[in-house]
Amino acid sequence: MRVVYFGTYERSYPRNAQVISSLRRAGVEVVEQHEPVWEGREQKWGIGPAVLPRLALAEARLLRKRQVAAEAVIVGYPGHLDLPAARRFARGRPVVFNPLVSLADTFVSDRGRFRVGSIPARVLAAVDGRALRSAELVVADTHANAEFFAELAGLPAERFAVCFVGAEERVFQPGWAPEEPRKAVFVGKLIPLHGLETILEAARLAPEVSLRVIGSGQLEPLLEKRPPNVEWVSWVPYDRLAAELHRAACALGVFGTSEKAHRVIPNKAFQALACGAPLVTADTPAARELLLDGESALLVPPGDAEALAQALRRLTTDDALAGRLAAGGRAVYERQASEEILGRRWRELIEALA
Repeated sequence: MRVVYFGTYERSYPRNAQVISSLRRAGVEVVEQHEPVWEGREQKWGIGPAVLPRLALAEARLLRKRQVAAEAVIVGYPGHLDLPAARRFARGRPVVFNPLVSLADTFVSDRGRFRVGSIPARVLAAVDGRALRSAELVVADTHANAEFFAELAGLPAERFAVCFVGAEERVFQPGWAPEEPRKAVFVGKLIPLHGLETILEAARLAPEVSLRVIGSGQLEPLLEKRPPNVEWVSWVPYDRLAAELHRAACALGVFGTSEKAHRVIPNKAFQALACGAPLVTADTPAARELLLDGESALLVPPGDAEALAQALRRLTTDDALAGRLAAGGRAVYERQASEEILGRRWRELIEALA
């Protein structure tokens, strides 16, 4: 079987890299038809009009791509504007969209870059709907997100499928061995979804717990007044993130209170599970699709700094609990989110279309 992974998708973004890796592991030949736009641009859609000429040129090049024999065409993330070119390229073959997020939900409701009801917000919603309706199949990362996409686009549930994000296993392998002094680790872009305010307040409530924050982004100013038990590192090479998780007493997921935060399981959660590191994250409908509180992770109410502080205390002092969660988290990863499992799932979805 052969598929084409198509568009302006960011090649290094975990969702794209992991899908391609999983498909290849399942014996699928993946041919990439890629036009770079977002590489090296951390904020992607939030970077303003300067990217528009580069994006327009990329879309023009995609429209001129010559057809490649394949069973299906997959449009990667972020590829909301790539669907017209993908349909032209596919010439009747199935087009699968791997959107990961809604643009309107991300940049209006979650990050607050545009006012609800504004012209940019309406444009983004229109782009979302058109992109979702242009694919024979949309693959969401959780059932909660699939339901949201279906409602957003006014499409039946049958047009959507679910495949977890997973982790890129060339990087993230078991090897958890916490070092002294014990330190909790958060890795990620500093965006509202992640609940950085809650994380920092939990650190203030538990001054005896050391916390290492790795990442940069929109909420960096909050770290200027971080408590003394919080260390901030703005960047660590991707290939070294597994070592950070292996050394950590525990890994932090996301704790935001937005509707979007309730529908996603972030990359960082799967990466921690793949490494066998104990995970603490918000108790949301999406998290419950994969995790069981006290067995595969500690789940705390979103936005609840006191509950997070208590969880951090437990995971940095109770070796038996941490070990049990580490084993349980790795086990659920192997059953539901490994590259072998997800590759098989992606292949089955494409075979059903073809």
